[in-house]
Amino acid sequence: MENTVSRYYTLNQYLRETFGCKVYKLALDGGMTCPNRDGTLGTRGCIFCSAEGSGEFAQSAGVSPVWQQIEEAKSRVGKKMKEGRYIAYFQSYTNTYAPITYLEPLFSQAISHPDVVALSVATRPDCLPPDVLALLKRLGEIKPVWVELGLQTIHVRTAAYIRRGYETDCYVRAVKALRTAGVSHIITHVILGLPGEMAEDMVETVRFAAEAGTDGIKLQLLHVLRGTDLASEYETGRFQVMSLEQYCDVLYRCIEALPPEVVIHRLTGDGPKRLLIAPAWSGDKKRVLNTIMRGMEERDVRQGTGVPPAWASGGRRITEQPVRSSISPYTGTAPRRDSRRFPE
Repeated sequence: MENTVSRYYTLNQYLRETFGCKVYKLALDGGMTCPNRDGTLGTRGCIFCSAEGSGEFAQSAGVSPVWQQIEEAKSRVGKKMKEGRYIAYFQSYTNTYAPITYLEPLFSQAISHPDVVALSVATRPDCLPPDVLALLKRLGEIKPVWVELGLQTIHVRTAAYIRRGYETDCYVRAVKALRTAGVSHIITHVILGLPGEMAEDMVETVRFAAEAGTDGIKLQLLHVLRGTDLASEYETGRFQVMSLEQYCDVLYRCIEALPPEVVIHRLTGDGPKRLLIAPAWSGDKKRVLNTIMRGMEERDVRQGTGVPPAWASGGRRITEQPVRSSISPYTGTAPRRDSRRFPE
């Protein structure tokens, strides 16, 4: 792949190359929870996570049938998209954290919709047991399957602070397992601006994800949202959020550190305005994106210019000795508790 369309490999470019048409992601709610909330690993979730489990923009399940959710979400984005196809995106909480008897019909219904060209499942690296991997493999034989993994950081102290709940090498194993299962596109979520991290720390996380073999990446600005434990930390002055200028500086370094074939799904992110405490500037999405794009032009930022020479010659590899974490005595795959009501 030769990136000649823009200064970075955009999601829109990848979608057009892959599906040959305009494609829009429909955020759906699978009605699940998370091992960091149901008592398996914790009860308060990650420190930055809202009560909606990062699914504020998802179509509320309630739990509505999947096709109904898809049709309602389609009507909601109808003004933006007159024609094209859709990706069924299960976004809220941990979308493989349920019995296989619940997951299989849920995902199968979504992928069977005639307007859906792919399935995307957001989950944790420690919630991919063999039966789920086998399900993803079966579904991938019907339509492309994407899996989104919340890495956020590779740094031990930060991972402990945000209560991530799994060791970093679990992420590496998950990428390998998903690749073996034939998942067509693996996306890694990374948060920029976590308390205590310097610019180089954030760039190291991005490089690590690329080395581990991620196909895509979401670079997410840290948002302080009402009702989160992070909000309490912020309101007592324990940390400061980045300015727009600081964010751009870090973002450009991350873009340059990524190999050209890694799809950049997101450059920032906008928290729900009803919950957003800080940074206030992030609420003006148009201004933020215009500032980012203008700065890329002025500084001649291009994806891949900071990639190590070995990678540029095809040496990108799965890490064999990853950064290890001591944040939790827990290792392995989180047991899936039926803490929300699943049909038999």
